[in-house]
Amino acid sequence: MTQSEIIAQLQPIFDDLFMDKVELTPELTANDVEEWNSLLQISITLAVEKHFGIRFRVGEVEATKSVGDFADLIARRAVGS
Repeated sequence: MTQSEIIAQLQPIFDDLFMDKVELTPELTANDVEEWNSLLQISITLAVEKHFGIRFRVGEVEATKSVGDFADLIARRAVGS
């Protein structure tokens, strides 16, 4: 799965979790979105694990800096699960 394909699948997850529309791009970071806090990050992580049928290791998600990094991590976990 490509980064673009993963981001396209992430969009509806973000649409469900955020009150305001967040247009996902590979460069987007949590700092760019006022609503994106640590509690919402937990919800995002759980929803992504469920959607993609993967489990993240401790610290993996926190190490990502952008949506593109997160998509790349999802791709690696999906292949390595």
